[in-house]
Amino acid sequence: MWGALNRLDSVARNVLPLTLSMVCVVLSEVPFQVPHFGPIAPGFALIAVFYWSVYRPDLLPGSAAFAVGLTLDLIAGTPMGINTLVLLLVHGAAVNQRTFFQGKSFLVIWWAFSLVAIGAGFVIWILTMALHAQLLDPVPVVFQVLLTIAMHPFVTWVFARVQHALLSEQGDVPG
Repeated sequence: MWGALNRLDSVARNVLPLTLSMVCVVLSEVPFQVPHFGPIAPGFALIAVFYWSVYRPDLLPGSAAFAVGLTLDLIAGTPMGINTLVLLLVHGAAVNQRTFFQGKSFLVIWWAFSLVAIGAGFVIWILTMALHAQLLDPVPVVFQVLLTIAMHPFVTWVFARVQHALLSEQGDVPG
């Protein structure tokens, strides 16, 4: 019985980053009662994929980033594949630069995330214009990127608390 509970606990810990990322997808699309907020809502899923790809890519592999992006495309009603592609690119870049991020201060990582968020916003804007074959106003994208960058410290703080609790329970980090 304890073996089954230990396996269940291990599975729950391993899917927690994906689950939190999916919660971020839903949070990104919650209809707040603020006029015109939808197009500029922060990209919580982008923050989640970046964070877990830097700190625990073993728990958020590329397939999970794909699932998060596809779910975001479905829920947000964006053209299929745009968010999926962008989140896969973010995941790949974060994993590729993971050794650079090790031991760096939060400000360096926030700066790097800011560059990633700007790039992601630009790619989404360009791809959306290409798919719709029309010029789109960049102002909502700019505000969304700025809100995403502004929300990064708060979301990262929550993820760091979860990660510390997750690892300290497994004995991977000192308590």
